[in-house]
Amino acid sequence: MEFRTLGRTGIQVSVSCMGTMTYGWEPQDWGSEEDAAIKITHRALDLGINFFDTADVYARGMSETILGKALKGIQRSSYVLATKAHGKMHDTDANAWGNTRKHIMEACDASLARLGVDYIDLYQIHRPQPEVGIDETLRALEDLTRAGKILYAGCSTFAAWQVCEAHYVAKELGARGFVTEQPPYNLLDRRIERELLPFLKTYNYGVIPWSPLAGGILSGKYLDSEAKGSRYSSSDPMGRLKNAPVPKLRKLKLLAEKSGMSMATLSLAWVANQPGITSPIIGARSVEQLEESVKATMVKLEPRILNKIDEIFEPGSHHVEYYRANFGPNARPN
Repeated sequence: MEFRTLGRTGIQVSVSCMGTMTYGWEPQDWGSEEDAAIKITHRALDLGINFFDTADVYARGMSETILGKALKGIQRSSYVLATKAHGKMHDTDANAWGNTRKHIMEACDASLARLGVDYIDLYQIHRPQPEVGIDETLRALEDLTRAGKILYAGCSTFAAWQVCEAHYVAKELGARGFVTEQPPYNLLDRRIERELLPFLKTYNYGVIPWSPLAGGILSGKYLDSEAKGSRYSSSDPMGRLKNAPVPKLRKLKLLAEKSGMSMATLSLAWVANQPGITSPIIGARSVEQLEESVKATMVKLEPRILNKIDEIFEPGSHHVEYYRANFGPNARPN
């Protein structure tokens, strides 16, 4: 396993970050039942993964609960645990979501209980909430840090200006602020290359991209069929599969075949090979998928192949909607 430094923290994390968004959802809804999820987690540990990412909103707490069970008994210092807060956790409680001090403090305690740990290594704000002052959010995160409940704070899918604002407000407050950003990044949506990624590289933030395979679109499984049981075969509210550029995908598939790898391996390896990227988040519904993804993140792509990919999907280009930096309370993150 290859390890990389998580931004300016000095922490070493595996180049593959194990994402657990599928844990707790029904299998027919692209999810993983508890037994299968625990098996995948244990195999991830065997493969050398030490970085696990979840969120309270994933299956309304079930993902955290299952991940906590899977990691029970594992030496706490041997893995880096990341979770998130922001998503709506109750249908009728108006304050059970968002980036307010009230919700963050309560959400953190709830996540600690579900995960069964004394502290969270990386606590992330899942989405920005412009109507809440960033100083309110940063002060709450600083207090959680001083209380020993979290070690570091991060953000997810913030616009470049929002990360910049948080960076300098934290300096004014004398707070630690964010040390990572978790943006969507794949060949179908490269917009973070325009402003966000240059900022993160300049100020040495850890970058943990979500959906590097665009929900499976970049695996090629939707090219010849609807891939029953896959994420977008049952629900595609943002029109991601509908708007996927099929001619470009077929060119990418041909390039992958000529390079002796699967389309999924090439697409995932591309993300892991990009400058400034720490650990792409990989998801898996089977041990076989997990093993393929881990191998892909460690593939070193030749400049010739990277240039050919850029000819198909231009730097900074946007074909499918992923990078949306402002979600309302009813939105489903990721």
